[in-house]
Amino acid sequence: MKKNDSLALAHLARKALLEKKAVNPLVLDVRKLSSVTDFYLIATGSSAPHLKALGEELHAHLRDAKIARNRRSGEANSGWLVVDCGLIVVHLFLPATREYYALEDLWSDAPRVE
Repeated sequence: MKKNDSLALAHLARKALLEKKAVNPLVLDVRKLSSVTDFYLIATGSSAPHLKALGEELHAHLRDAKIARNRRSGEANSGWLVVDCGLIVVHLFLPATREYYALEDLWSDAPRVE
């Protein structure tokens, strides 16, 4: 993967989460809407342990791809984990937390990436 290939990184992260059975992973292209990152990846886990496993799987895939920038914030028990990879930011939620914060609605102008 090229160093600045943010779309490839978003696809890699989505694949990693799907391997651990993330629910409804959604990639939003915010390149024209945000100066903070290129893509948001939003996904749901079924429980706090599942969120923790999703974060660990994502970290392992990023490490294997030699993506050095990989900061995590939040606790699985809080219902929301954030992984900042620079070019993409990954939000991992429990179902009720994802519904409450509704990032898909907040970024409704962002094109969805298949």
